[in-house]
Amino acid sequence: MVRPMLMHASCAARDGLGIVLTGEPGSGKSDLLLRLLDRGFDLVADDQVAIGEDGMARPPETLAGLIEVRGLGIMRFPFVESARPVLVAQLAHRTPPRLPEPRRDPVLDLPAIAIDPRPANAAQLLTLAFDTVTGRARQQTGAFTGAFA
Repeated sequence: MVRPMLMHASCAARDGLGIVLTGEPGSGKSDLLLRLLDRGFDLVADDQVAIGEDGMARPPETLAGLIEVRGLGIMRFPFVESARPVLVAQLAHRTPPRLPEPRRDPVLDLPAIAIDPRPANAAQLLTLAFDTVTGRARQQTGAFTGAFA
């Protein structure tokens, strides 16, 4: 059983499985979330993610379907009501290591990666990480090596 919590984060999902984006305010969570939506992911939540006792990520009722689009304002989007998180992406404005060691998020106890959201390929890298965690892609060495045996 997971302890229910409200996180300052965003969440995108595909096929009922989610990526939780964490980072400091202004780190690019909403922008990267928008780029994931362009890659076929669904919106779960922006700015705040509620994690229930069942481990599912959901939007707080007052924020459901809303994304802050910097330079435009608050926009309404279609959203899914819940997703099971399988990956945490910790956003930071620094270059991650070339061959990172596998690690887990200390709060959600899920596979975690550090990602700089600014490069044009950030959403593609995050999609590839998601595909690796969900078994759609295989990794030779790096962040997920041996993590899913």
